Amino acid sequence: MSLTGLPVQAAGLQTFLAFDFGLKRTGVASGNVLTRTASPQATIAAQGLARFPAIERRIKEWQPDALVVGIPFHPDGASHDNTLRAQKFARQLRGRFGLQVFEVDERYSTTEALASGARDADAASACIILEQFLRSLP
Repeated sequence: MSLTGLPVQAAGLQTFLAFDFGLKRTGVASGNVLTRTASPQATIAAQGLARFPAIERRIKEWQPDALVVGIPFHPDGASHDNTLRAQKFARQLRGRFGLQVFEVDERYSTTEALASGARDADAASACIILEQFLRSLP
């Protein structure tokens, strides 16, 4: 996984919510710069616009400084339909909530989550995405 946003823009930001976007479910994780770790949160099982009220509740609850979204790519780095969907989701988050949104290449996050025996692969993937982002910060 590599960052597709610039971590330098994260200067001064402390807390984050991360999302592993999916058509049927969206994994969620919270984390912070101090510990550079992420904790899984309950996966949002909603589609389309129906997911945004649940996301809004999470944002109100956690009050993150910024958001992180995993962007999937093919193993060779090429984009596909879900790449474009996840990027659209990131833009929607920016527009709806007025928070800075960082995009992280999430290749293999679900595979890694499943290999670790995660009970909720979507939330575990969101943790992997967020921890990758946090490790990239200076």
